Amino acid sequence: MNDATPGWRQTTKTIAVTAVVTSALWIVAGAYLYVNSGGDFGVAGSHGDAVAPTEAAAPAAARARPAPSNREPVYPSPSGRLTIPVAGVRPGDLVDTFTQARAGGERVHDAIDIMAADGTPVVAAAPGTVEKLYFSEGGGGITAYIRSPDRRWMYYYAHLEAYDPNLKEGDSISRGAPIGLVGHSGNASAEGPHLHFAINRMEQGEDWWAGTPVNPYPLLTR
Repeated sequence: MNDATPGWRQTTKTIAVTAVVTSALWIVAGAYLYVNSGGDFGVAGSHGDAVAPTEAAAPAAARARPAPSNREPVYPSPSGRLTIPVAGVRPGDLVDTFTQARAGGERVHDAIDIMAADGTPVVAAAPGTVEKLYFSEGGGGITAYIRSPDRRWMYYYAHLEAYDPNLKEGDSISRGAPIGLVGHSGNASAEGPHLHFAINRMEQGEDWWAGTPVNPYPLLTR
């Protein structure tokens, strides 16, 4: 990835300092809202002023699966250390929402929501290649799909406010590299900005929107 311009660096530094200071308050507030909303911030919301890729209909095969009971990961977890992908968030701040029901019980979350203030930096949890930058107005909003170097894992970052200006499809990035900013784009609520973070186990030949969900929570807190 190319180095950011001095102006972006100064702007990013200002945003990051402000966002990280307020993130702790959002984490506490977010947890309260989770309890009082049944753990679902997936209500209709604006995607804000962020510049996003061209909007397109989500592939039919990417539709959410029905919610099974006592869901367990089908495949072993990714090896290696993962970075919590939101600046200033500690393992103890995370809440395991992987098996929570969504859409009135019609589907399972298959991800965790990491609560933080709008504008908090989002970084790569693991190294990989940026396979798809995708916008879904009624779903994840501004999203990034990053595939692991061995192509067996897909890391999904959703509800972003904006991408890092240097992020582009085809980039190889390292763990901790900037992805974008926390937001509430897509169907997230402005009352609970967060990063929707998911990991999918990929079989050979599976497209970016496919895969089998694996719970990120134990991998980020171990």
